[in-house]
Amino acid sequence: MQPRIPRQSAPEQDIRRPDEDAGLSAELAAVVAAARRRAVRDGDRQIDTAHLLHTLLESDPEVRSVFDGGPQIARVLGYLVQRSIGYGLRWQSAVEDSGAVPVVTEADRFSPLAAAAVRSARERAARRGEARARGIDLLAGILTDPQARAVEVLARAGVDAREVLARVEKHAEGCAEGCLGRYA
Repeated sequence: MQPRIPRQSAPEQDIRRPDEDAGLSAELAAVVAAARRRAVRDGDRQIDTAHLLHTLLESDPEVRSVFDGGPQIARVLGYLVQRSIGYGLRWQSAVEDSGAVPVVTEADRFSPLAAAAVRSARERAARRGEARARGIDLLAGILTDPQARAVEVLARAGVDAREVLARVEKHAEGCAEGCLGRYA
């Protein structure tokens, strides 16, 4: 009988490229680390957008604030939990890729769409004049590609990713003056 949680050799347990957390807030770096642990637990080869969405919803109140409240978040988390325990949506051993971005190797740790979402988050922060991206920036990056696994999870839970993205943009406009200081 194989163990449910894949074993890792000591060198694999926390391998990161030196620039992987660069440009991310401490909170967002923790989200990426938790998503990495979730991917390993799930037996997935890479961190994908669904891993990132799952961790963002669990840990970031600003991200949760752009959803339509508790019932909507509960439905989304229900699909994500089903996936993590092996039921429902399953993508193991497949690379998340819409074909719009070049395929990266497994050593890069992120699926191509997750890597693009992290880059997008850094770019959003830079446009605001901030050195570090926040969870809400990563959520926006995740929602921009309709082929993302996270977008598929949202659709299955009855959540329109475009509506959530519009709320993210509206939230960003409303926070242009008053919200930034508490996340810097």
